[in-house]
Amino acid sequence: MTRVKKATHALKYRRTVLKAAKGFRFGRSKKEAAAVDALMHAGAYAFAHRRDKKGDMRRLWNVKINAALRPLGFSYSKFIGAAKKKGIELDRKALAHLAEFKPEVFARVVAKVK
Repeated sequence: MTRVKKATHALKYRRTVLKAAKGFRFGRSKKEAAAVDALMHAGAYAFAHRRDKKGDMRRLWNVKINAALRPLGFSYSKFIGAAKKKGIELDRKALAHLAEFKPEVFARVVAKVK
């Protein structure tokens, strides 16, 4: 089998890996093997946490809605159940936005559900 020298490609690969690992701590930003490993882990975490972010946002919306409902004499779970029965199809993102920035409109929505 013929011998293949990979000088140009090896340099290009090393350069792109170390550029991508810039800002990592310790040897992970200087040593090629450690940088490759760190980038693989970083990519896996980024992929997983893009999924997790959806759940995190939904939990935040629930907390905002619940906080706005308590002074109006409702709990979150009772409100969501009643809203479903009344056919109010506002999603949690919209309800949380109303609760935070337009409390008077949110109060009218709650009054409709009561």
